[in-house]
Amino acid sequence: MTQERWHQQELRVRYQETDQMGVVYHANYLTWFEIGRTELIRSLGYPYRKIEEMGLLLPVTEADLKFKKPARYDDRIGIYTRVSQMSGVRLQFAYEIRRIHDDLTEELLVTGTSHHVWVNPSWKPVRIDKEAPELWQLIMKYTEDGG
Repeated sequence: MTQERWHQQELRVRYQETDQMGVVYHANYLTWFEIGRTELIRSLGYPYRKIEEMGLLLPVTEADLKFKKPARYDDRIGIYTRVSQMSGVRLQFAYEIRRIHDDLTEELLVTGTSHHVWVNPSWKPVRIDKEAPELWQLIMKYTEDGG
């Protein structure tokens, strides 16, 4: 199952996110992926805190990044996130990090994915469609409707 609507979250590159070369340190893109993911889920009405209070966790099992161009200090950045695959136990997100220019054109900087598995507090995999059917339906509707 895939969907084509991207959730957008903007930020400005902060000085502490850059390295000696003046570009964003590579590990910060994973933090930006997390921002995109948590804000997409929040936009559905389920902030991570609420999900955790339900006894569900969504750890990362795999992440992949492809660097095309560097982001630099004070760049306006768009973090684009979408659910790219979903099953009762697994969830995969796709990401694009883009520089947003003053004229609102965008430049692709980084693409990536992260894979997750739904688990309980004992870290045993659970089926989200059984444990939280309302959340399952919400994510399903989001992916089917394109947002």
